[in-house]
Amino acid sequence: MAIFTTFHIIGDTSNVYMIMNAMSDAVFYFLPILIGFNAAKRLGGNATLAAVIGGIIAYPTLLTAAGKNLDIMSIGFIHFPFVSYTYSVFPMIVAAWMVVKLEKWLKTWMPSYLQAIFIPAIIIGVVTTVTLLVTGPVITWLADGLAHGVQTVIGFNSAIFGGLIDGFYQILVIFGLHWGLVPLYVNDFATLGHSYLFAITGVTIVGQGGSALAVALKSKNPSLKSLGFAAGISALCGVTEPALYGINLRYKKTFISANIGSAVGGFIIGLMHVDRFSMAGFLMGFINPKGIDGNFYWAAIAGAACLATSFLLTYFWGFNDDMVARAKRKKAVNPAKMALSK
Repeated sequence: MAIFTTFHIIGDTSNVYMIMNAMSDAVFYFLPILIGFNAAKRLGGNATLAAVIGGIIAYPTLLTAAGKNLDIMSIGFIHFPFVSYTYSVFPMIVAAWMVVKLEKWLKTWMPSYLQAIFIPAIIIGVVTTVTLLVTGPVITWLADGLAHGVQTVIGFNSAIFGGLIDGFYQILVIFGLHWGLVPLYVNDFATLGHSYLFAITGVTIVGQGGSALAVALKSKNPSLKSLGFAAGISALCGVTEPALYGINLRYKKTFISANIGSAVGGFIIGLMHVDRFSMAGFLMGFINPKGIDGNFYWAAIAGAACLATSFLLTYFWGFNDDMVARAKRKKAVNPAKMALSK
């Protein structure tokens, strides 16, 4: 949409823009429904009930009340405000957990012939009430504070922060610890409309791709050459697993080269305070909704520096065909999924 409006292909008041905006925004706008369904399903509960609760807290009339800063109720000096849950992540995860726990508890004592009638009504009533009055507002405030806290940490010295976190980010990926940052990215986009943190860490995919491409060009092994090109292109498009687990981790210096390149890119991103406006592929995500500006160009420069550094280091130092490759490492599993499956 940014490209089309920047080059005046469509106007921001046209029907085409309206439809495209719905395509890009629907997932985030109705995020409580999607998160509720999938979280409850993963936890082994009633996914449909959780999705219904997600629909309730994102209901238009409740959003209107939140926009007017109205209160649900007041007890003395304590006010329980309406909160806008569109684009929210954490409140619905807790709500889905409550759905699962409450459903299991009710089934332990309620006769089976009453369960189909009363369990959905009780769960919807209780979980919705608790979410609207307690967990929702508290978690939303904490999430907002966390997002602003991350921005504050980055603001101390964003260049050094960018270089350090990107230099070690793929180590987090190896152990699956990077999943802990994903909710922060989503929360940034939901609460701020952009994400400095994702702008910084997102450049690491270029570093992995650059090293994989260097291996592909230098190697005389047809199989490794083919894998290198496929993995490199895949990484530059946003999927780094083939490059990371198929090539770079198998050669120690190659992995180091990719991380050094990532650190260079992260340093530039942080130094120039580059921002990211969407979770699209690398460069597309840096396009300002108001049009292409310096933010995009600095992202391109950072990406080019990252690519060149990782590529050259790998080509001239990090790889040769005489190196003995380690066995392919198994992809890390999201720790949250492991915990929920137990």
